[in-house]
Amino acid sequence: MKRELGIARCGLACCLCSENVTCKGCKRDGFMELSWCKDAEWCEVRRCGIDKNLNGCYECEPANCRKGLYADKIKARAFAEYARRFGVEELLDCLERNEKAGIVYHREGIMGDYDDFDDLEELISYIKTGKRQ
Repeated sequence: MKRELGIARCGLACCLCSENVTCKGCKRDGFMELSWCKDAEWCEVRRCGIDKNLNGCYECEPANCRKGLYADKIKARAFAEYARRFGVEELLDCLERNEKAGIVYHREGIMGDYDDFDDLEELISYIKTGKRQ
């Protein structure tokens, strides 16, 4: 875990991402100008955060949002909702503990143990406890 990379504005865990060797994260080196990021221009969640002047989606209502990647993926939405409820540091603590316990963020490509959920509250519980219900 590279804790210093933290959580992306959308909620994804930059600190655990298998692409963090080349990716600087959307928070680290500025949010408005991301010339190094291939996805910056089309990222609807990034645009929404800029428009609302937010540090991250966790300052809004991620559980109810369906913009951009939130339309299909609950992982980022659940991570952001967890940070909204309990704080970013608590989310990082849980992710670090879970990684040490063998929970994998990216197992195949960008899919891992946090991706096999359909229910937001079940995933939030998994983040908190490291155990499936």
